[in-house]
Amino acid sequence: MTRTFIDSGVLIAAARGEGAIAERALFILEDVTLEFASSIFLKLEVLPKAIYNNRTSEARFYEEYFDVVSYWARDIDQIVQSAYREVSESGLGAMDALHVAAAVSVGAVEFITNEKPEKSIHRTKSIQVISIWSNTITSAPFS
Repeated sequence: MTRTFIDSGVLIAAARGEGAIAERALFILEDVTLEFASSIFLKLEVLPKAIYNNRTSEARFYEEYFDVVSYWARDIDQIVQSAYREVSESGLGAMDALHVAAAVSVGAVEFITNEKPEKSIHRTKSIQVISIWSNTITSAPFS
């Protein structure tokens, strides 16, 4: 089993279910060889907005995902300190750095994102970053 942290954009793409990127996102989320890791930062990024905007099926999708998460990043102070270092060293955005730090804190070995390969998240050296935009996900349905 591969401990994997899923970025918010992947969840959003899967929840809204349109196009090739949604297919790739769903393929990842259905992969039985993955163990999912997450944090309150990810949950805050996706779930409250779906609830507020009355997107009930989208909110339910996120809740079902969070129900199957096996590893929760809980040491908030340590995550924030690590995220600060990540921003300073790699130039990531604050939320991306929090996600990376959370992933590393629970021993995730890969971070799957919908960010294109030229985006700053790919500069981190803390964890392997895989984009659903690239051909790295060779078994996923490509349109």
